[in-house]
Amino acid sequence: MNQTSIDSVGAGDSIRAGDSAGAGKGTFRSYATGFILSVALTAIPFVLVVQGMLSYRVTRIAIFSAAIVQILVHLYYFLHINASSRARWYVLAMLFALLIMLLIVGGTIWIMYHLNYRLM
Repeated sequence: MNQTSIDSVGAGDSIRAGDSAGAGKGTFRSYATGFILSVALTAIPFVLVVQGMLSYRVTRIAIFSAAIVQILVHLYYFLHINASSRARWYVLAMLFALLIMLLIVGGTIWIMYHLNYRLM
């Protein structure tokens, strides 16, 4: 072990072969797959809206479905969040941040709606 790897380890940390401290590194193939899926999941709703192939309700469901799948693609292929225990903590942190954002946005919309109702 060289001096730089020893200095970068804190007290009580252990070094094992193959043990990574952060998210795994992706290969060119995994990044290309994620990119192609992202482009496809962006293009499909765009084509549905531009062509007007489906009804308004079905188009809206397709857009939201593609958005959810695209979020999962980004989490897996670009952020490398999988079923490991460290990734679960990242997921919990992101869910907590999402909850806070929903509370802020939802509270803002609720306040603005009631202000509009009471002032009009």
